[in-house]
Amino acid sequence: MREAYSYRRDSRVPSFSDDHPIVVYDGYCAFCSGWAKFLLRHDRKEKFRLLAAQSALGHAIYEHYALDPEDYETNILIADGMAFFKSEACLRMAEGLGFPWSLAAVFRIFPLKMRDACYEFIARNRMRFFGRNASCFLPSEDDKNRFLG
Repeated sequence: MREAYSYRRDSRVPSFSDDHPIVVYDGYCAFCSGWAKFLLRHDRKEKFRLLAAQSALGHAIYEHYALDPEDYETNILIADGMAFFKSEACLRMAEGLGFPWSLAAVFRIFPLKMRDACYEFIARNRMRFFGRNASCFLPSEDDKNRFLG
């Protein structure tokens, strides 16, 4: 785990507003884009900001966390300067949406390795199961203020 706000000291990462939790997602993956749309619809307090991994900023963040910037194996949640990956990122996002979505926290009864193994299975097969978008998911005019990059 890296120190909080470590990306601010990385010259490869352009500065960006991190006053809200940020979800970095694969904009071409139908499943990941569907998750981004779900967040937009259910995040009534507009807590989260979204960032396509395919953007220059998304690419830099993947590199900063030593992830493959071409094979988006995980969504990233950046909250309070800390990055969360795989199942923990998903659970924290669900918790951030409030009730009833916060009930997903019950999955923490399972060990992290088990949760991440399930996450990795879905991530590896997401294109086969859910497909690929012809173009990167971009915000509507109404949602542009909820996106970075």
